[in-house]
Amino acid sequence: MTFAMDASLVTPIVSASIVAGTPLVIAALGELVTEKSGVLNLGVEGMMAIGAVTGFVAAQHSGSTIIGVLAAMVAGAASALAFAILVLDLTANQVASGLALAIFGVGLAAFAGKPYESVVLPPVRALPIPLLADIPLLGPALFDQQWLVYFSWALCAGVAWFLYRSRAGLVLRAVGESPASAHAVGYRVIRIRYFATMFGGAMAGIAGAFLSLFYTPMWSEGLVAGRGWIALALVVFGTWRPLRVLVGAYLFGGVLIAQLFVQGSGLPLEIPPQLLSSLPYIATVAVLVIISRNPNTIRLNSPVSLGQPYRPDA
Repeated sequence: MTFAMDASLVTPIVSASIVAGTPLVIAALGELVTEKSGVLNLGVEGMMAIGAVTGFVAAQHSGSTIIGVLAAMVAGAASALAFAILVLDLTANQVASGLALAIFGVGLAAFAGKPYESVVLPPVRALPIPLLADIPLLGPALFDQQWLVYFSWALCAGVAWFLYRSRAGLVLRAVGESPASAHAVGYRVIRIRYFATMFGGAMAGIAGAFLSLFYTPMWSEGLVAGRGWIALALVVFGTWRPLRVLVGAYLFGGVLIAQLFVQGSGLPLEIPPQLLSSLPYIATVAVLVIISRNPNTIRLNSPVSLGQPYRPDA
């Protein structure tokens, strides 16, 4: 087998890259909205794990994937609500609270999912879009996907419209830039941040459900496998812009699929499989190092009050 990519491989590789990037898109866009309000929630990994196990259990008992996704969304929002109470009402440190949520969520999911580790759900069928799915080469890759993939595209468009075309999005960004000024003109900063934080948790829960219901579809300990941390990095990589986050997620998805392709290609490469498996995380660190070399890039769209506690005067 030669390393040259045959044209017939383009469609499955592009399709697999999109699928691998979808949970990153959903989780990162949710975190983007949270951070635009000025709240830094590092617990995405834990919220995804909670969403993954909750969605799997709900789908297994109800027989409905939609119910599983909705249950995961509620579980993710609930975990984000607990985080919001700590950091918004009790003004706990956002970094420490987020790390605690990440660790707690992964541990809780591993414990709750133990009885379901041998259960396998039927795969979710793709929903081809008529005419578009018949386009040669890229048509099947883009338009013959599971419905949650299409949801991630609609989510990206919706978040972009909300942040830059709606009055509510303008208010959210104002809260993230200067909560004191937003409070002075009559906006309820804490309530707005609550909603933004819970939205981020809900999206992390859906991203976790995608892994356990659509991507595998099964539950196993360590299923999230660091994707929550990559989603956090993608927000910075995309400089807090939804479309850039979408592109970045698919790039990381492509890196993940590329290492699987190389491992399964049978090429006589003397590269340890552990090194190939670590490529997505190495790429994450490399991108963050490159971006961090230019502080102006970080400050371009970063909310000024990100991670800073705020308690309005009565």
